[in-house]
Amino acid sequence: MNSSQRRHPVLEVLDLKVGFPQSTAVHGITFAIEHGKTMALVGESGCGKSLTAFSILRLLPPTAAILGGQVVFDGQDLATVSARELRRIRGKGISIILQEPMTSLNPVLTIGTQICEIIRRHEGLSRAKAKARALELLDLVGIAEPQRRFDQFPHHFSGGMRQRVMIAIAVACNPQLLIADEPTTALDVTIQAQVMELLNTLRRQLSMAMLLITHDLGAVAQWADRVAVMYAGRIVEQADVAEFFSDPKHPYSQGLLASSVGEDAHYTERRLTEIKGSIASAAGATGCAFAPRCPKVAAACHRAPPALEVIGGGIIRGGWSVACCQLHATEGHHDAVAVG
Repeated sequence: MNSSQRRHPVLEVLDLKVGFPQSTAVHGITFAIEHGKTMALVGESGCGKSLTAFSILRLLPPTAAILGGQVVFDGQDLATVSARELRRIRGKGISIILQEPMTSLNPVLTIGTQICEIIRRHEGLSRAKAKARALELLDLVGIAEPQRRFDQFPHHFSGGMRQRVMIAIAVACNPQLLIADEPTTALDVTIQAQVMELLNTLRRQLSMAMLLITHDLGAVAQWADRVAVMYAGRIVEQADVAEFFSDPKHPYSQGLLASSVGEDAHYTERRLTEIKGSIASAAGATGCAFAPRCPKVAAACHRAPPALEVIGGGIIRGGWSVACCQLHATEGHHDAVAVG
């Protein structure tokens, strides 16, 4: 990749809107992922994280559709490219790892067959060369005895091993961007750390960028470079990870951190706090969707959704931005970069 290409993010999501026949679920979100960096998208279940990830590759449910905005990858808008071009990009330019590997792998095909399929489709290798590459990948992701495992079926593997197989499939064609949608949800704590360590190692070795979809703030703190916080279909805060964890600005971000269990949880007497109430519908709010749960709510918060506004720079391109009526009223920031 030449230096001129490096100046542009590997992926830019610009004012993306996704909806169903009766409602809008993702409201004009904007973010970028830099080459070789990990961007985390966090928030409660139902906030639109996974829908955003699936929108990038147009892997949406039949009743959902992209209503507006752009998803720019390699100079192309994936929201509008042809189905044929999108098939070329899936698996080679951008790969995805889903939450549950047992339902993602075909139970009646061997592991080797499933890895070879994507290699032959995108790389055009012979059966022998595809098998050799598949064996290399199994070894790369830490599966012992790859020659024997190659001919086994998914039910012969533990949950952690199946996830490693999914990672092998995802990186088989050296993608520029890896989307990891809750990649450790179905795994126990020890295996979760191993899988995240593996993903981070592969990201460095293969010079990939990664979009990490998660609700685990501990994983974000350890593995991500940048974080975007979603609430009810909108991004309410974006920042470099170090800045975010040192001084979160949005009341929802502050609530998430205050209610999270840190690495020292077994040794601290700090009482965890809760965010009162339930997450709002992405379709229902006329003002700030977080207003009914916000400890700092004011009359202005009910009038219109606040814009995402830049409040400071960042080490990584993109700066620090927050969507909060009260914060902007207090600090006097008026440079809106995206409408939530």
